[in-house]
Amino acid sequence: MEQEQVRLEEERALQDIESAKDETSLESAYNAHLAKKGALSALMAQMGKMEKESRAAFGKAINEAKQKVIALYEQKKAELAKKKLEEKLKKEKIDVTLPAKAKRIGRINPYYQIIDEVSEIFLDMGYEIVEGRDVESDRFNFELLNVPKDHPARDMQDTFYIGNGVDLLLRTQTSAAQAHTMLEKEVKTPIRMISPGKAYRRDDDDMTHSHQFAQIEGLVVDHDISLANLKATLELFAKKMFGEKREIRLRSSYFPFTEPSVEVDVSCFNCQGKGCPMCKHTGWIEILGAGMVNPKVLEMCGYDPKEWSGFAFGVGVERVAMLKYGIDDIRRLYQNDIRFLKDYVGK
Repeated sequence: MEQEQVRLEEERALQDIESAKDETSLESAYNAHLAKKGALSALMAQMGKMEKESRAAFGKAINEAKQKVIALYEQKKAELAKKKLEEKLKKEKIDVTLPAKAKRIGRINPYYQIIDEVSEIFLDMGYEIVEGRDVESDRFNFELLNVPKDHPARDMQDTFYIGNGVDLLLRTQTSAAQAHTMLEKEVKTPIRMISPGKAYRRDDDDMTHSHQFAQIEGLVVDHDISLANLKATLELFAKKMFGEKREIRLRSSYFPFTEPSVEVDVSCFNCQGKGCPMCKHTGWIEILGAGMVNPKVLEMCGYDPKEWSGFAFGVGVERVAMLKYGIDDIRRLYQNDIRFLKDYVGK
């Protein structure tokens, strides 16, 4: 009777395992028959009630049944795993004859190209790069640059003030970094620095103006610095930036923080100075403003103007980019249009 019970349970277990369609149903069948409380395992509990002579044969029959069921379980498990892998590979099949997808190469905005090029030129001349602050005080943005309150020069720099007061503002020029640099030197030593960064002024958002723009301001302070040093420096910069054949000219101008002040033109690199629409048929293109540091600025920033002198200049990044790359609208520099970036990469 007991042997027949084992045989019947073995057949049920083998049938359930064989009919399993997936790993979940296979595990359920295994647990139903071979787990601690499974049907085959439960038969072992009957051995305590049997005659001693019958126990050995009964136990042997149960163990042999278990081994057959386990063997079939392992075989079925391997078959289901293989089937699952084959289905997965079939779904994820890759057609190696298809053409590869082209990788898009990133583009550098001309805005950053110009900043990098100008910075590299002046680093080669021994200048250091000083990071300025976008949010400035009125003192550093205006007063220490010889633009006191109610000065007419402020009318040209409609300003974004922060909060209800009139002290904090978005800087209108990166020149404020020059004042910081001079004042921070407890022991007065020579200075050769440039400060690239953004400046902010209320302006009409047309093709050539923007409320936000970038400047690269430069400052040199040393003994016996003259206008000739300024001209030689800017001439070298123009040749490095626009080509060895470029020449510059200085025109008298006015800036509160320099005296004398000059506008700097470079010979047109489009027509080689002969005259064209780009240079308005003059042969020259204005690129920056400069001048000798006003003695009053030196004095306010802790440098004795009787002992020290210097020059300063400011380059408009967008203006140089538009001239060098023939860009017709300043707003295109800020739009991150991939088509636009592709046109000007590497130029």
